[in-house]
Amino acid sequence: MEKQIEYYQNKLAYEMDPSDLFDALGNEEDVIIIDTRKSFGYEKEHIPRAINLPHREMTITSTKHLDKTKTYICYCDGIGCNASTKGALNMAKLGFKVKELIGGIVWWKLDGYATEGTKPSEGTIIQCAC
Repeated sequence: MEKQIEYYQNKLAYEMDPSDLFDALGNEEDVIIIDTRKSFGYEKEHIPRAINLPHREMTITSTKHLDKTKTYICYCDGIGCNASTKGALNMAKLGFKVKELIGGIVWWKLDGYATEGTKPSEGTIIQCAC
């Protein structure tokens, strides 16, 4: 049982689902979303408030402006893409606290959340009541 508990605790420490991310954004938690895909994917459609930092371009120089006290949520297209895993690994190696978004932008949209970009999807919009 101990190993099983440790496994699931670790999994939750390193991953989050779209609902958790939506709640974190709505609650103004200290998270920054990183779209780890190439810029054309980001421009077409991305999760609101996301920044674009392709995993292939993550370096000390390209991340020097980022705040290491925040938690970074990496995402890509979805389960058929591993750019979020590569991005999360790169960010962790660079000293950032990171989580990976389960299912990427595909599951974000399947859960009914809106996207932004040149081809956005309608859905529930992140709003702050403050």
